[in-house]
Amino acid sequence: MEFRPILSALMRSKTGPILVAVQVALSLAILANALHIVSERQAVAGRVSGVLREEDIFHVRINELKTGSTFNEMVATQDRYRDLLRAIPGVLSVAQTNQVPLSRSGNNTSMSAERGQTRPTTGAAFYVSPDSLVKTWGLKLVEGRDFLPTESENVDVSKQVKEADVVIVTQALAKKVWPDAASVIGKTIYFGRGKDAAGTRVVGVVERLQSTGAEVGERGEMSIIQPMRRIQAPPRAMYTVRAEPGQRDRLMKEAEEVLRKDANNQLIVRTKTLEGDRKDRYRADRGLAWMLISVSVLLMLVTASGIVGMASLWVTQRRKQIGVRRALGARRIDILRYFIVENVMITSAGVAAGLLGALALNHLLVTSLELGRLPAGYLLAGAAIFLALGIAAVYGPAWRAASISPATATRGVV
Repeated sequence: MEFRPILSALMRSKTGPILVAVQVALSLAILANALHIVSERQAVAGRVSGVLREEDIFHVRINELKTGSTFNEMVATQDRYRDLLRAIPGVLSVAQTNQVPLSRSGNNTSMSAERGQTRPTTGAAFYVSPDSLVKTWGLKLVEGRDFLPTESENVDVSKQVKEADVVIVTQALAKKVWPDAASVIGKTIYFGRGKDAAGTRVVGVVERLQSTGAEVGERGEMSIIQPMRRIQAPPRAMYTVRAEPGQRDRLMKEAEEVLRKDANNQLIVRTKTLEGDRKDRYRADRGLAWMLISVSVLLMLVTASGIVGMASLWVTQRRKQIGVRRALGARRIDILRYFIVENVMITSAGVAAGLLGALALNHLLVTSLELGRLPAGYLLAGAAIFLALGIAAVYGPAWRAASISPATATRGVV
C-alpha cells in the first residue's frame, strides 16, 4: 500500500488528524510519567524496615491513670507488665521500647563522628530499650554483638539527661559516619555536636532498621539503639511484641485483657500492628498511585474515544468513495488496511511528539520534585500502548467501512 496517497488525503483535512495526534501526545507524556511515579511510590512503600516478619509484630501502649508513683515503683510496674505479656501463650518475645519504625512519630537525635564538630554528621532515630530489640524484631546483626544484660540501665529523666555507654547502629549510619572504615566496632560516636557532646561506643551493627518516619533516601535508614529505659511521670510505657505466626490478632485482644485485669482497669491500653503503621505511613503514596492510575485510564479512554469518533466520521464522509473502490475491485481487507494504516500514521506522529513531551515533563519533575529520571522502558511501553490502542480503537469503524456494500454505497452516484 502506498503511504503517499494516504498522507495526501490527510493533509487535505488537517484539523481532525492534528487534534487526535495532539491528544495522543499529551496522553502519552502524562501516562509515561504517571506510571514512573507509581512505580517509584510502590518501590518506596515496599522498602523493608529491617523487622523480620512484620505481620507478627504488634505494639502495646500503656498509660496509667494513677499518679504519684516513685521511680522504683514505676520500674517494678513496667517490669511486671512486660512479664505479664511474656507469659501469654503464643508470645515469642517482648521488648519495652520508646518508639517503633514507620510510626511517623518519635524521637530523633543528631550524631557526629568527632567531638567538637560545628555541624553534626547525620540525624538518626534513636530507639531505647532495656530488652533485646534485636531479638524481638529479628534484626540482622552484620557486625559485633547484641547488648549484654549488665549494659542496660534505668534513667530517671526528671533528674538527669544521660546517654548509654554503648550503642548499636545501622549499617547505613555506620557508612555515613565512617565511610572508609573496615570495621566500626569499638569506635566512638557522639550525640549532638560541640565540645560537650556525649560519646558512646559502638558494639554492634544491624543491617537495617528504618526510622519512625521511614523517610525517602538515606535518612530513613539512620537509626541507633541504646540499652536503656527512660522513666518519667505520668507513668506510661510501650512494648513491642512478637507473636507466633497467625496468632497476632488473638494475642492483641488477650494482651489488653491481661493488663487491664492486673491494674483493675486503672490504665489505658492501646494496641496496633506494625502492618497498621506501614499502612498509615504509605497511605498518601497509595492514594497518589491510585489517582494517577485512574487519570491514566481516563486519558486512554478519552483518546480511544477520539480515535473512534474520528474514524466513524471519516467512514460516513467517505461512504460513497469506499463503495466506488469496492466496485472497482478493492477487497474488504484493502479497505480495512487503509483505515488502520491511516490511523497508525496519525498515532505515530502523536507518539513521536508524546515521547518528546514525556522527556520534557520528566525534566520538570526531576528539577522541581526531585523524582528519578524516566527510564526508557516507560517510553517504549507508553508508545506501544498507544499504538495498540490506536489500532484497537479504529478497528471497529474500519471493519464497518470494509463491510459496506458497493451497491448501497454507490447509490445515487452519477
